[in-house]
Formats: sequence, C-alpha cells, structure tokens
Amino acid sequence: MNPFGAGALQALALVVALALSHRPLGDYLAHLLTSTRHLRAERVLYRLIGVNGDFDQTWMAYLRSVLAFSSISVLFLYAFQRLQNHLWLSLGFPAVSPATAWNTAASFVTNTNWQSYSGESTMGHLVQMAGLAVQNFLSAAVGIAVVAALIRGFKRNRTDRVGNFWVDLVRVTVRLLLPVSVVFAIVFVATGMVENLHAARELATLGGATQSLPGGPVASQEVIKLLGTNGGGFYNANSAHPFENPTPLTNWLEIYLLLVISFSLPRTFGTMIGDRRQGYAIVAVMGVFWIASASALTYFEWQHHGSAPQAAGAAMEGKEVRFGIAGSALFASSTTLTSTGAVNSAHDSLTPLGGGVALVDMMLGEIAPGGTGSGLYGILVLAVVAVFVAGLMVGRTPEYLGKKLGGREMKFASLYILTTPAIVLIGTGVAMTFRGERANILNSGPHGFTEVLYAFTSAANNNGSAFAGLTVTSTWWNTALGLVMLFGRLLPMVFVLALAGSLARQHPVPATAGTLPTHRLLFVGMLSGVVLIVVGLTYFPALALGPLAEGVH
Repeated sequence: MNPFGAGALQALALVVALALSHRPLGDYLAHLLTSTRHLRAERVLYRLIGVNGDFDQTWMAYLRSVLAFSSISVLFLYAFQRLQNHLWLSLGFPAVSPATAWNTAASFVTNTNWQSYSGESTMGHLVQMAGLAVQNFLSAAVGIAVVAALIRGFKRNRTDRVGNFWVDLVRVTVRLLLPVSVVFAIVFVATGMVENLHAARELATLGGATQSLPGGPVASQEVIKLLGTNGGGFYNANSAHPFENPTPLTNWLEIYLLLVISFSLPRTFGTMIGDRRQGYAIVAVMGVFWIASASALTYFEWQHHGSAPQAAGAAMEGKEVRFGIAGSALFASSTTLTSTGAVNSAHDSLTPLGGGVALVDMMLGEIAPGGTGSGLYGILVLAVVAVFVAGLMVGRTPEYLGKKLGGREMKFASLYILTTPAIVLIGTGVAMTFRGERANILNSGPHGFTEVLYAFTSAANNNGSAFAGLTVTSTWWNTALGLVMLFGRLLPMVFVLALAGSLARQHPVPATAGTLPTHRLLFVGMLSGVVLIVVGLTYFPALALGPLAEGVH
C-alpha cells in the first residue's frame, strides 16, 4: 500500500475507534460524576484527607481546594527532586538543581510536562514513579473535576453548590485513570515496551564500542502520560524512543489514548445536562478542527522544500522511519490539539508551515479536543461567547442551556479568553527583549522567533512540546516558564469556576421561539467561526513574524 493510502487508513481506524468509545466512556464518566455512592476505598481516602464526601462545595470553596491541592503538590514534588540523592532507586543521580526542580514541579502539577532535562540521566526511578507519574494521574483528574463543576453550573438552579472537588478528584483517579492505565500497561509490555527497575547497562555494539542502555518502569508511565494528556517522556526522545514507542501499532494506540477521554467528554456533558444533542454539537466542532489540523499538517510535511527532502521523497528530518510522514504528522497534530505535548518526531524539524499548524493548534486553546477536562471547559467558554454574539446580532438577551448570559458571565468568559494570549505574548516579548535570553536561541530570523513563541505558547497552554533550537536550561528560562505554566493553568480555572458559580445561582429561563438552538449545524458553524476569529485576531501578528514569514520565504 502506498504511503498516502496507509496514512488515510490509519486515520480512518482512529476515527472509528474514537467513535466507538465516545458513547460508553462518556456515559460512564457522567455516571461517575453524578453517582451518590462511594466505594469503600474512596471512603478511606476521604477520611485520610479529612473531608465529607457527601457535602457539596460552593465555587469559592471548590476553587480554594484546587489551589491548595496544586500548591501542596508543587512543594512536595520540588522537595522530592531536591532530596533525590537520598532516596531508594536514585540510580546514583545527584539532587535535581533548584531551578530545574522548580520548573519540573510546576510543569507536572499543571499537566504541562515540559521537560528542560533528559529524564534517563536526571531522574531516578522512584522520583519518576512516585513523583512525576503520580502527578500525571492527579493533574488529569483535576482538569476533569473542574469541567464537572462547570457542567453542574449549567445543570443546577438557584444554588451556590457546584460539587465536591475531593470527591471528583478521587473518583476520576480511582475509577477511571488507574484501571485503564493498568490494562494498557499490560498491552504495551506485550507489544515491546520496557518495564523494569534496571539501572543503565553497558552493552557492546556491533562496531566494538559500548553503549549505555537505561531501563526503567516505562510502560506503566507511558499510558498515563497519554491518557491524562500529560506528555512527559521517561526518555529525552519521548515517544520517538523505541522503548517508549516501539512499533507503528503502539504509535496508533498512543494517539488513541491521548484523544479518547477528551473526545468522550462532550457525551458526558450532554448526558449530565439532559440533552445529548448539545454534546454532539460540541464534539462536531472538535472533530472539524482535528480533521483540518491533521490534514493540513500532513499535507505540509509532504510538500517538502530543499534538495535533501526532495531526494528522500518527504521531509523526513527528525522523524522515525518506522512511523513515516503519516504517523508522525497525525501524532504531532493530535498532541498539540490536546494538552499532551508528547512527541514522536522533532517538531523543530517540521516544515515551516507544518510547524505553524502545530503552533496554531495550541493557540486555539487546545479545544479540539483539548486536554482532559480543560479542552471541554475551554470550548464551553467559547460557546458562551458565541451565544452572546448571536444575541447581540438579533437584539435579544443571550441564553445558553436555559441560563441568561449577562455582564457578570461575559466578564468571566472574556477574562478566560484573554488570559492565555496575554501570558504568551508578554512572555515572548520579554524574552526577545533581553540580550542574554536571545543568546539561547540557536537559529536566527523568523525560525528563532518561532522557537521562543512556541515555548511560551506550549507552556501557557499546558502542552509541553517544544522546538529543539531553544536552550531553556538556564535559571531565567526555568523560572519564567514555570511561572507561565502555573498562571496559564490556574488563572483560567479561577474564571471557569466563577462562571460555574454564577450560572448555578440563576433561575432557569424557558426556551422560546427566539431562543438560539445550540444543537444544530448553524451553531456549530458559529462556534467554529468564533474560535477562528478569536485566535486570528489575537495571534496573527505574532504568527506573521514567525512561521508565516519563514514559510513564504
């Protein structure tokens, strides 16, 4: 089969698998988030952390729980890395430096998993397992918990309660993320992934030299890095490393895992609010952008420039032969449209316009389908904006799912939309201002600017992927990007939970002949247009200086 046919078949199989998972997984999540029954293990955990699992919180209490949990997690993970040399299974590695430990703690707690270090030569097995991998589970659960609170805001009336953060966190972790991770870890081991506690071993090569071959608990961590849209790699080469991603089959499974929860959550949304058509409209918008991104990125990677790519028949620099253009482009598109950041190719080696597509994917707010939870609450905020714009066009008070959208709600939605672009553009501007920080850019011209823009876009959107031409190991870069990751994760959550509380307090508004139907193709088109306009107006000047300038050069 020719490469085009193989790539199309791979994408089609992925669409079918996601469609088959959409209903059962979405309904299961809805049941998980609405059930009043607690498992015995969950009750034990509630007693350990001192919470009442049957008590709902106000949005302010919910937010305080999120912020407190995130703060404690950052401190714990920082201390864990700084004490690494005194721990079991440290493999002889020294304590992680303060700047790197800070950046990594902020990164994994915010579901970013940006890595300014090589995992196999920096972190011992215990830190990887009990520190980084644990945060992979918990940060993913936090995202789902926050979107559950927003859905309850749409569903509930005349109340100030949006759920219990600790119950949502525990349930998502215990009933969803852990079981699925165990099953797929077994699958990954069976397909050739490494899973052991070995230190590095010196092996003789065919040429008579020696090579250090590190082992580790890879397969068990590989699942949750993808399922939770985290993205951190056990090895520096991430999912391009044969121990993390040995075959085209594992590559396809990894793409499926990083998309499946986020594409199923719209079903959860529709089920919880009692109108599944609303979920279909949201997932339709996600699907349109995912298909457009995957198609465009694949096309630009086939439209190679330069004598070497033309001789090879494709832009294969930085890509694994076992995955090819199709497998690499599909992975790159999916990982930047979610907050995953795992990579199976070097994004810095993408063609200018192919790299631009990956950059725009993150600038969309990673809503197609986005990170676990964060993708859905991001697109729901944009849906609020789309309904508000439609209301202004016809001269009536905008309503969405029986809730009026007044000045208070639109302030929260507007602040959500403006926060991430402000962080990205201010951070990029500051970095380009300092001569010392510009010295860390290995490439000049538009590509060098794109590397900086990509770094701040990735950090603020909690993605974690990077262009390789930028050295980010200095104290300034570690500190700056750590702050950007925290602000990019927590500030939007503040506005989402505030919006949830505002909606939950309202009286329901009955639908009338003038109410905009938000489950039809018209609304799908309007919401898609709002996404494009918001992104285009905000980021276009920066894109024109970077990938667009390089692509038309």
